[in-house]
Amino acid sequence: MDGWLLLIVVVFFASLLQTSTGFGFSIIGTPFLFLLYPIHTAVQINIVLSICLSSFMIYKIRKEINKQLLITLIKGSILGLIIGLAVYLYMDVQILKMTVGILIIFLTILLILKLTIKQSKKGDFLTGGISGLLTTSIGVPGPPLLLYFSSVGTNKATLRSTTLAYYLFVYFASLVMQIGFGGTSSEVWISSSIGLPSLIIGIFAGQLLFKWISQKTFKIITYIILLFTGLYLIITS
Repeated sequence: MDGWLLLIVVVFFASLLQTSTGFGFSIIGTPFLFLLYPIHTAVQINIVLSICLSSFMIYKIRKEINKQLLITLIKGSILGLIIGLAVYLYMDVQILKMTVGILIIFLTILLILKLTIKQSKKGDFLTGGISGLLTTSIGVPGPPLLLYFSSVGTNKATLRSTTLAYYLFVYFASLVMQIGFGGTSSEVWISSSIGLPSLIIGIFAGQLLFKWISQKTFKIITYIILLFTGLYLIITS
């Protein structure tokens, strides 16, 4: 029962952050889910709830989506999803977590020091590929997108809507691949059902919060999320 209570609280705050910024559900939720469940179970619960969140939000934010960017990200993610599945099934995930954590912290520091790059289709494609790899392997697709979009100066509305639409595809594809090759368990679906009501409440609260977040505050939250993710990945590896 205590585990379910923690699940409900974590899902609420993770969905609140995801809905208000476009990022954060996996970044906040996954560390705590790893404390409650085995790695593969935690990853699948995170993916199922993320699909639900994106599905609830997609209609409301559909007009803000950058469709060309979305298509490029999806194309790039396909190869990454396949590579990430191999990591999920056969490779040492801890080494990947350590490497990604160090890289995220390094790049975040560069962003804080005002690193900027020019957006391009190659950059969009590569970002989608890395995000896809991290989705099927450890269930955390956000950091590559957050780093890339922050460095090219994407506005918060486009960032939130396009990434949520992208998540709907990449999470669904990842879940199908994981179940097809690695299976699933009743615990994944029971726990996801328990967390669903708090997910919905978090979505409504996050939509209200989004209206009050300025671009400057949004950027600060971005840096905090990235640094937290990097440190978490290093510590847990």
